[in-house]
Amino acid sequence: MADALRAAAQGFCSTRPNPRVGCVVVRDGAVVGRGYHHHAGGPHAEVVALGEAGPLANGATAYVTLEPCNHHGRTPPCVDALIAARVARVVYACDDPHPQVAGQGAARLRAAGITVDAGPLGDAARELNRGFMSRFRCGRPFLTLKVGMSLDGKTALANGQSQWITGPAARADVQRLRARSCAVLTGIGTVLADDPALTVRDPRFDLGGTPPARVVLDASLRLGPDARLFATPEPVYVFTADGEAGRRAPLEALGARVERVAPDRGGVDLQAVLARLGALGMNEVLAECGPRLAGGLLAAGLVDELVCYLAPKILGSGARSAFALPDFTALAECPGLDVIETRRVGPDLRIVARPATA
Repeated sequence: MADALRAAAQGFCSTRPNPRVGCVVVRDGAVVGRGYHHHAGGPHAEVVALGEAGPLANGATAYVTLEPCNHHGRTPPCVDALIAARVARVVYACDDPHPQVAGQGAARLRAAGITVDAGPLGDAARELNRGFMSRFRCGRPFLTLKVGMSLDGKTALANGQSQWITGPAARADVQRLRARSCAVLTGIGTVLADDPALTVRDPRFDLGGTPPARVVLDASLRLGPDARLFATPEPVYVFTADGEAGRRAPLEALGARVERVAPDRGGVDLQAVLARLGALGMNEVLAECGPRLAGGLLAAGLVDELVCYLAPKILGSGARSAFALPDFTALAECPGLDVIETRRVGPDLRIVARPATA
C-alpha cells in the first residue's frame, strides 16, 4: 500500500478535480503491475496497473489507495476492470466519499466473489486527498492560508512595501503550494496593491493541462481589465456582491467568470464563496491575501491549514499585521493552532499549523 501511495503522489498536481489514486498489483509476492491516475479523463490507477499486469492479474491482489469507483464518469467503473481481470483480492486504504461510490464499489466487488479488505494506511491516503475528502464531506474545498511574515508578525511596512520579506527559497516553495491547488484565492485589495499573476511559474510541476484558477473576492467590482490576471490563460473567477451588468461585462469579455454572492460586512459571504468553489469541483484552495481577508477566513473557521513563512526580520510596531482580527479580551478567545511541521527554507522558517479543533 505504501508503494501504491507513492505511485498516487506522482499525480500530485495533475488529477484535479479527481482524487490522487495509485494501484499496485501483486501476485505470488511479486509486483506485476503498478499505475496511478494522471489526469481527469484519463485511465484510472487500477486500469493502468491491470494493463501492466496483463494475464498475471488473474488471482492477484490489487492494492488501491482509494475505494474503486462503481459509476460511469469520463471513464468506465474501475470495479468492472477489476472483475474482468479476475483478481482474487482487493485491498483499499480508505473509503471514497463520493456519493456514487461510498461503499458501493466494495459491495460490488464482494458480490462478484472478490475478497475485499479496507483500512491499511488510511490516514495517509486521506491526507493525500484532503481536498477531495473535504469537498464531499464538508461541501467545500480544503483551504490553505499562506502568509509570509517577519518575526514580529508583520507582512509589510507601514508604507505598504512588502517585496520581499521572505527569501527566494520560500517564494519557490509557494509554487509547490499553488501547483497542488485547484485555485489560488485573493482579495481585490491585494490585486490593486500588488497586481499579482498568481500563476505556477515553475516548469518542474506537471499540471496535467489544468493549471490552478485564480479567484478574486471583489464585492464592488473594482477589478480592472488591465490586471495581470488577464495576461495569462489560466481561468479567473470573480465573486462579487455587485450585480450591475455594466461592471461585469468588461471582465466577462476577457473570459472571467463573474459570480454574485451575498454581501457580508463590506465584503462577500466567505462561506458561500467556498461552497460555490466546492460545487465547481475544486478540491484544494490556496489563499494568498491581505490581512483583512486572512483575518476573515480565520474568524469564520474556514482555514484548514496555515502555512507561515517566517523571515528573520523585525519590521516594527508601525508595520502591517498579518491578520486583521477583532481585539480579544481573554486568551481563551484567541484561535488555537497545532503546529504539525517546521523546517528551514533558505534563511526562513516554514511553519505548518492546523486549527486545534480540527
